[in-house]
Amino acid sequence: MDHFPIFLRVEGRRIVLSGGGEAALAKLRLLLKSTGHITVFSATPADEIVTWAREGKLRLERRAMAPGDTLCAALFYAADEDDAEDARTAAIARADGALVNVVDNLEDSAFITPAIVDRDPVTIAIGTEGAAPVLARAIKADLEARLPAALGPLARIGKTFRKAANALPFGRARRDFWREYYFDTGPADIAGGEDRVRAGLDALLAGHLQRRARDGHIHFVGAGPGDPDLLTMKARRVLDEADVVVYDRLISKPVLELARREAVMIDAGKEGFGPSMKQEDINALIVEHAATGAQVVRLKSGDATVFGRLDEEIDAADAEGIAWSIVPGITSASAAVAEIGQSLTKRGRNSSVRFLTGHDMKGFADHDWATLARPGEVAAIYMGKKSARFIQGRLIMHGADRHTPVTVIENASRPEQRILETTLDALPAALASADMSGPALTFYGLAPRAAAAAQRHVTNSYASTITPIQEAL
Repeated sequence: MDHFPIFLRVEGRRIVLSGGGEAALAKLRLLLKSTGHITVFSATPADEIVTWAREGKLRLERRAMAPGDTLCAALFYAADEDDAEDARTAAIARADGALVNVVDNLEDSAFITPAIVDRDPVTIAIGTEGAAPVLARAIKADLEARLPAALGPLARIGKTFRKAANALPFGRARRDFWREYYFDTGPADIAGGEDRVRAGLDALLAGHLQRRARDGHIHFVGAGPGDPDLLTMKARRVLDEADVVVYDRLISKPVLELARREAVMIDAGKEGFGPSMKQEDINALIVEHAATGAQVVRLKSGDATVFGRLDEEIDAADAEGIAWSIVPGITSASAAVAEIGQSLTKRGRNSSVRFLTGHDMKGFADHDWATLARPGEVAAIYMGKKSARFIQGRLIMHGADRHTPVTVIENASRPEQRILETTLDALPAALASADMSGPALTFYGLAPRAAAAAQRHVTNSYASTITPIQEAL
């Protein structure tokens, strides 16, 4: 980001604006909500500005701004709607040490004013770095409609109670208290007035002070294939409440960013055929943190119950008497098959589908290849790039048609997704030519549906046709 969002304290500090027309009025309507001391320089101010000055809401200087007029100012707005005058006043403000905003001039501005949703003291700032003001306003309108007016009073009352709430142990105990207030007791009590809310806070605090420390818990969470929009609502909630997040290499950054900012983030590594944290170490890690009372999220790509070594980690938790739960996720096969417009089963073609992994080769050779080689069979092969030649050999050896369609989807659901359409006969060569480096899922027996292929510009080819999903955007 080019503009780092912060909230600047302006209480009792100078805010200076040069200008008296529509641009100045637009800024002042927002600035007057602050507790800063506002000074306006304009020889021809709009009537509203004159009225605000008469009411004592701002100080009005009926002249052009001069050097020294912005000394000790926290912020300065150049809003004369004249390029030359805006450049002149901005230069004065910079020399005086103020942060400068030139209206409708992003290049010469040191800061920008976001669209604001005001539920004082709850303030939501929305910025697009000047790229799409209309989009920022649309988001603002949506949030305005969603956030109740009572949010402000609840926050103000809560602010006065923070010192009393410090009697609770730092960390999760306080977070649980405030979460219950803002999302349960507070909204229920606000209709009865502020006295009712304060009485409810006293009762809530007394109840929390009598509670014993919350036991540790391990949430085994399926993070889906990478698109954060495919994360379940429950997964989002436990991520937001987590004290510790232990995640695998394939978890996308957008998903990790949904975790609570204060959570301890631990990369468990686990990379197929490469360096990784040993499974025994991961087991010990999640148990160690949960034993301290932490809420631990063990974040696994796709669905935690599919090729995720889930049972080993559950056994480790059970051995130490630690509670756990499973939050299902969208497995990569479901996401990938949706991207090619197909279904995993089809009446008259296949009534079952096989999920295989090419990562764990132990016992792989003993799979029922003869059944899978029959016409119409479908298999979703996880982590199968490196074992493609072995899979090809086994299937052909058991009578599979060399022209059976095979589709490989790399980074399914993510912006960098790519789709490779080939055949069993050409699979190893096609993969080598495609040089896929991301996580990939292989569908044996499925080709992209024609409509889906056209939508994504997937060219029909049985060699090494590979198409970035970006081309369809």
